[in-house]
Amino acid sequence: MTLFLSAYLLLGAAAGFFAGLLGIGAGLLMVPVLQELFLAQGFVPDLALRLALGTSMAGIIFNSLASLRAHHRHGAVLWPAVRAIAPGIVAGTLLGSQLANYLPTHSLAMIFAVFLVLIALQMAAERKPKPSRTLPGRGGMGVAGGLIGVVMSLIAGGGGVMSVPFLIWCNVEPRKAIATAAAIGFPIAVSGTVGYLFAGWRVPGLPAWSAGYVYLPALLAVVCASTLTARLGANAAHRLPVRVLKQLFSGLLLLIAARMIYRML
Repeated sequence: MTLFLSAYLLLGAAAGFFAGLLGIGAGLLMVPVLQELFLAQGFVPDLALRLALGTSMAGIIFNSLASLRAHHRHGAVLWPAVRAIAPGIVAGTLLGSQLANYLPTHSLAMIFAVFLVLIALQMAAERKPKPSRTLPGRGGMGVAGGLIGVVMSLIAGGGGVMSVPFLIWCNVEPRKAIATAAAIGFPIAVSGTVGYLFAGWRVPGLPAWSAGYVYLPALLAVVCASTLTARLGANAAHRLPVRVLKQLFSGLLLLIAARMIYRML
């Protein structure tokens, strides 16, 4: 068990740094690695991915707060956009976490991988939005939030995987998009965690120390490490050039997607 706790700590440190740096939500790194660790611990294969999703979503609550505080100190969070998108985010995330309980494991993994590839390619292409495009009104932000919430709860991706490209597409400056995505990640994480707790409640075959689809020993270790490094990543995001941030974002997503596709094949 000591070996696995050490692995959880290292994973949390890496995931927290990149979550703060890119606003992507630590789940993108944690889900595939946690799935591998859970399988190595002998967890039921059909439950390992769901446990990885739920545990990652719970971990995002804490590291999103850490990165959010750092971005807020730089004055980069667009709070009106966060307030407008939050209701749709909560509703979509609750719905998506329930869908995760019924979709086959292979389908969940495929959704995860395909979205990572699409978002990575979109970011790498660096297509510039129309100069006249701005953030939509409250209704449009609510619809966008609902869609982001559903998909993010299925892949435990936090706010940034879809919200960073969406905000940049609406001509929000990349650093502000990353900072705002960190804030959006908090309601996604809270509502998604509640959904995974209820979806996995009393499911047979779950390991000891599980609360629904949240594995508590992994959560504690990941949170202890990621809340420290998330602040470091957020501060680094305000020092690196925008082009480098985009390249890091797209490259990281492609690497994770390749690992998921390799496992499926």
